[in-house]
Amino acid sequence: MRDWISVIVAVLGVLLVLAGSALIVMRALAVGERPAPAVPPADESPTADVSVLTPTPAPVRTRLVDAVKNPSPADRLIFWGIILLVLAAVAAGAISFSLGASGGAAPSAP
Repeated sequence: MRDWISVIVAVLGVLLVLAGSALIVMRALAVGERPAPAVPPADESPTADVSVLTPTPAPVRTRLVDAVKNPSPADRLIFWGIILLVLAAVAAGAISFSLGASGGAAPSAP
């Protein structure tokens, strides 16, 4: 029974990871209109400041924190798929945990 559970959980994990990957690929291949610029140009003259037209990207740390705080649905599917794969490995016995404790008095020095 344990083997069946691990196989079912592993298959579900793989399906979730594949579904998340498919969502990422489909979003990348989607054909649609490009979003309008966030800041419309204030002046159409050739002497307009270029820094106004192109927004500066956020620092890497800020982008990573935002990605963790607000994951996309595809990221959530991949995350749960990985958790299910780890649980399947634990159920199959590929990963095991052992905790131990012992008590007793320490030997005294002469």
